Amino acid sequence: MFSKKTLWGSLAGLGLLLGTTSSAALAAMPTSSAAPNSQFRSVEQPLALKVGVAIGGLALIGVELWWFLFSKSPAQKAEAHQGIQELTITVDGGYQPSRVVVKVGQPVRLNFWRNDPSSCLEKVLLPDFQIASDLALNHVTPIEFTPLKSGEYQFTCGMNMFRGIVEVQD
Repeated sequence: MFSKKTLWGSLAGLGLLLGTTSSAALAAMPTSSAAPNSQFRSVEQPLALKVGVAIGGLALIGVELWWFLFSKSPAQKAEAHQGIQELTITVDGGYQPSRVVVKVGQPVRLNFWRNDPSSCLEKVLLPDFQIASDLALNHVTPIEFTPLKSGEYQFTCGMNMFRGIVEVQD
């Protein structure tokens, strides 16, 4: 993975590159006074404004990268009850918790409690276990499976927009 210094350095370099090339391209454009009644005219912006917009854009790009690539929600371990690992996942604008830790070779029951009426979250898919289940609104829908190999297995909504991970450990 990238270190924070490398990431921020790359983003800053990209911003400077884009800023200088766009300024150079603008300076190279011919100015013509052939059309004095033209609707459009060049508006020169102060350097401080250009720098502020570039820094703001880089900050937004950094936040977006952190959100989608580096932020991880804390994992929650499933508790064993009568030989079955069980955990309740709340479905409300996503999955909470979105990361579940279970043990290999033991049956797992994930209880999905759906509060969100959006059509995207009507279904949950666990493709590695060949499971597709409809989630009733304001009801618990149990999904049972037994992981036979350790690893990370993804579960998603029906539209693949919201995701979670079942982490199977030895």
